[in-house]
Amino acid sequence: MNAYAPILVLGAIAAAFAVGSVTMASLTGPKRYNRAKLEAYECGIEPTPQPEGGGRFPIKYYLTAMLFIVFDIEIVFLYPWAVSFDALGIFGLVEMLLFIATVFVAYAYVWRRGGLEWD
Repeated sequence: MNAYAPILVLGAIAAAFAVGSVTMASLTGPKRYNRAKLEAYECGIEPTPQPEGGGRFPIKYYLTAMLFIVFDIEIVFLYPWAVSFDALGIFGLVEMLLFIATVFVAYAYVWRRGGLEWD
């Protein structure tokens, strides 16, 4: 239990700070509510009514999200490989070069098709 005492103390301090900050902000902050403050925040743009079932997002949004996931997964695979590079030897190097080549081909394809241009 003594090994976990500093972690528990740090957790208690963090929780006390979080609860104290929210409490102090609600007690000392201004309480002037108006129509604009009660509206949902939409990046400074005046909110417009949405149709039933929500609005439509441009397909570019989803493509960008999927590209982020694909290239993020590449990094997830590269990190453990880099950590155990010595243990894998030449086989690990060749396999990772094939993996990087495959991802690079996908990246070049997306680039040529204009998937990285945000209009």
